[in-house]
Amino acid sequence: MSAMVAAGRSRHVNVWSVIARTLLYSFLVCLGVVVIYPLIWMALSGFKDNAQIFGDPFALPTRWSWNNYLQAWNQGVRGYVTVSVLVTVASAICTVLISAWTAFGLTRTKMPAKPLVVAIVLGGLMLSPTVAIIPLVKMLQALGLYNTYWALIILYTAFRVPFTTFLIRAYMLDLPEDIDEAATMDGASEGQIFWRITLPLCRPIIISCVILHVLFAWNEYLFAMIFTSGSDVQTLPVGLTSIMATHGTNYAVVFAAMTISALPIVIVFFGAQRYFIRGLAEGIGK
Repeated sequence: MSAMVAAGRSRHVNVWSVIARTLLYSFLVCLGVVVIYPLIWMALSGFKDNAQIFGDPFALPTRWSWNNYLQAWNQGVRGYVTVSVLVTVASAICTVLISAWTAFGLTRTKMPAKPLVVAIVLGGLMLSPTVAIIPLVKMLQALGLYNTYWALIILYTAFRVPFTTFLIRAYMLDLPEDIDEAATMDGASEGQIFWRITLPLCRPIIISCVILHVLFAWNEYLFAMIFTSGSDVQTLPVGLTSIMATHGTNYAVVFAAMTISALPIVIVFFGAQRYFIRGLAEGIGK
C-alpha cells in the first residue's frame, strides 16, 4: 500500500515538474521573441524602400538589395564606426587595467585605512555624470582635450573605474592567497604576481567587465554629444542622429545604419556570453 502511495506522489511531482518546465521554456521563448524580433525587423527593413516599409512593414522584402546598407556605410557610418571602435577599445583597456590593479591593491596588499580607501573608490558610483558636465567642459578645454578622442577615452575610463573595480575586487576576494604566498617565496614581485597569476585567474570577470564597458561606451550619447563637435571625432550614437537628420525621409537607409551600429554589439555579446554570465555570477555572488 505504501509503495502505491509513494508511486502516486512521484507521478504527481513529475506532472507538476513538467508543467513548471513547460511554462518556464514558454516564457523564455516569448522573451527571446520580444528581444530578437525588433532587431530582425530593423535589419529586414534596411533591405526595403519607403513604399514597402509603409505599405507592408511586417512582410519580407520583395527584392533583396544591399544598396541601403552601402549608402549608409559610405555616407558617414564608416567614419563613425571607426571612431567608436577606437574610443571603445582604448577606454575598455584602460578601465579594466586600472580597475584590476586597484582591486589587486585593495585585496592583496597591506595598507593603512584600507576600508576607508575602498569606501572612497566605491563612492565614485554615486557621482552622476550630468552633475559634473560643466566643470568637465572647462577642465578639458583648459587642457586642450576638448573635441578629441582623448576627451571621451578619459571620461569613459574615469566614470567606469569605480563600478569595474567593485566587480573585480569582489571576484579577487575569493581567490586563494596560498598561490600568492608561494609565488612570493619563489621570489616573485607583486607585479609578477599580478600579471602572471592573479590576472589570468580573473579572466571570467575581466571578460564580463570588458563586455559591460563595451556596451556602455558603444551606446553612450551624452558625453559624445557634448565633448565632441566634429564629425571626424564623433561616435556612432551621435552620428546616427546626423544620419537621421540627413536621411530623415529615407527610412530604409536609417534602418540600415541602425542595423550596422547594433551588429558589433550583438556579435560581441553572443560570442562571449558564457564568460559574461559566469564572471558576473561568480563576482557579484561572492
